[in-house]
Amino acid sequence: MMASASASASASASANTSTTTQAPGQAGKSTQPLVTQGDWTKNLVQLAKTAELKKYALTLQLQTAHILSAHATLEQKMRSIQDLKEQKNKLDSERARLLNCLREVNEDRDKTDMMEAQLNNECAELRARIQQITDGEYATAKRDVDSLRAELGQPPLPNLQATLEEKSQQYLQERRLGAEQHSKRAADETLLDGAQTTSAKRPRGRPKGSKNRSGKAPGGSGQALESASG
Repeated sequence: MMASASASASASASANTSTTTQAPGQAGKSTQPLVTQGDWTKNLVQLAKTAELKKYALTLQLQTAHILSAHATLEQKMRSIQDLKEQKNKLDSERARLLNCLREVNEDRDKTDMMEAQLNNECAELRARIQQITDGEYATAKRDVDSLRAELGQPPLPNLQATLEEKSQQYLQERRLGAEQHSKRAADETLLDGAQTTSAKRPRGRPKGSKNRSGKAPGGSGQALESASG
């Protein structure tokens, strides 16, 4: 029995020794680095670059869209500026024309003022001359005439104001008669034009139905002759 126990102990010891000798081998085998096979690393780098390219391409497209939109807005504003320049040129031309017209109007106004001032001076001179004649030679002559007419038993002449009023009424009467004659002449011309227009619109030629009446006339006369002969 002791021999069998020693044999079993030696067997177990040898088994433990073999186990301890195999464990370091297995541990060393599990710590070995993984070795890549094929172009897997190259493909991974390619995928990373492709993703980065898509990212930058998207950014580029977005910025391009912004640039195109801004460029379209810029072109629209440039067209608006061109339209405003054309409108400004038209307004400048219109302003120059109006300024020229205003200058001509001012010149005509100045001429009118000068003519008015000249006429006012002439009227003032004429009034002064009339007053001078009225107070001087006219008064003396009228006094002499009135005294002589009184000696002859004739009434005195009317004063100057009555004579002027009579002349003014006569002048107004002549103007009124001239205006009436002018209006009457215009009315006569209007009536004459209307008559000429009516005669021009009247149809010319043989009246309607005259041909039939002329054709029936010989037949009627023939029947009358036949009845007379019968």
